[in-house]
Amino acid sequence: MPGVTLTDHFFSVPLDHDRTEGEHIEIYAREVVETGRERERLPWLLFLQGGPGMLPPRPVGRDSWLDRALDDYRVLLLDQRGTGRSTPITRQTLPARGEPAAQAGFLTHFRADAIIRDAELIRRELTGKPWSVLGQSFGGMCTVTYLSFAPDGLREAVITGGLPGLRVTPDEVYRAAYPRVHRKNTAYYRRYPQDAAAVRCIAAHLIERPAPLPDGSLLTVEAFQSLGMVLGTRDGADVLHYLLEDAWAGAELSDGFLDRVTASLSYAQLPLKSLMLELTYAQRGTGAPNWAAQRLRGEFPQFDARRALAGDDPVLFTGETTYPSLFDQPCIAPLREAAEVLFARGDWPDLYDPQRLAANEVPVAAAVYLDDMYVDATYSLQTAETIRGLRLWATNEYEHDGLRVSDGRVLDHLLRTLHGQV
Repeated sequence: MPGVTLTDHFFSVPLDHDRTEGEHIEIYAREVVETGRERERLPWLLFLQGGPGMLPPRPVGRDSWLDRALDDYRVLLLDQRGTGRSTPITRQTLPARGEPAAQAGFLTHFRADAIIRDAELIRRELTGKPWSVLGQSFGGMCTVTYLSFAPDGLREAVITGGLPGLRVTPDEVYRAAYPRVHRKNTAYYRRYPQDAAAVRCIAAHLIERPAPLPDGSLLTVEAFQSLGMVLGTRDGADVLHYLLEDAWAGAELSDGFLDRVTASLSYAQLPLKSLMLELTYAQRGTGAPNWAAQRLRGEFPQFDARRALAGDDPVLFTGETTYPSLFDQPCIAPLREAAEVLFARGDWPDLYDPQRLAANEVPVAAAVYLDDMYVDATYSLQTAETIRGLRLWATNEYEHDGLRVSDGRVLDHLLRTLHGQV
């Protein structure tokens, strides 16, 4: 492709890294290097994408942060286990594992600890030397897991918007999240005050008459509120505003609006995220997630659309959450029973080692976005103090997607910080 050479890599790894003779799955990764430098001995940079369950970039050239990374590195874009071209988890593949309990048992092997053990096998096969890692969002959480349990494999680490609370329970995560989402709603309505009436009108209609969506599910008022998941990105308020702009066809919601809503809400390309999001925060002593976002929502009645419509309050959108109603979508409906089993489980192993992090010797630089809707900045700053030697950049210049939308500036700042130039 223009300016870059891409190479496909496939690796066989154990499903359960503690049972190396058991079942194996396939992991895919795409190597990206500047054209003309294929034979140079460039250091490797492993990119860990956010999510969980999202795909790394599918490059078409030296675009976004890759342009900066390719100045210094040979980049490896990892399709984390269960996603993309790695052995996938979907509504077609998971039921083949048997009953919901068997499916849930299978899914226990798809968290950050397993992803890092995959990375270590891949590192030893590709280079045999410590490599650099760049972790965005959930990928940053995976990087902290890497620093906790396999730091000898790391030359250096860069984290953007992904420093987790080390001992924070799922309940604490969502108890902190709802107020952040409320603040994003406030900013959205300040930017587009005319949308307050438009949202109330749509919400009132959906309470009376949930609308059939093209995928076969129903657009309820709660599902409509879930469109707020975009409000934590740079242009999220604008995206939501334009989505609402031509919502009506007479007294009915327009087909175009419903089609765009379907695309915005669909988990067809993110089935693993619906299962793994709450498990990101489950560790020893945190208890079972038990649909934490749904349970905690009752503590924040301002998110009750019916209550808002009964008064003069704005109807608030919700954020990045896993509600039981999410599994009404046909693309993930077959996964719901496995989710019920998973979310009721409380015996999860630790994902982080605070003592190891306090003795860290790997150079680390991290960006904490102070207005981040998806990752609590307070918990991130506490973790930054825990990781020995971490060089911190705390900023409100960017939203959570700063790495992707800054044309390499965020990565450049962090690399210069890492190397003592800032």
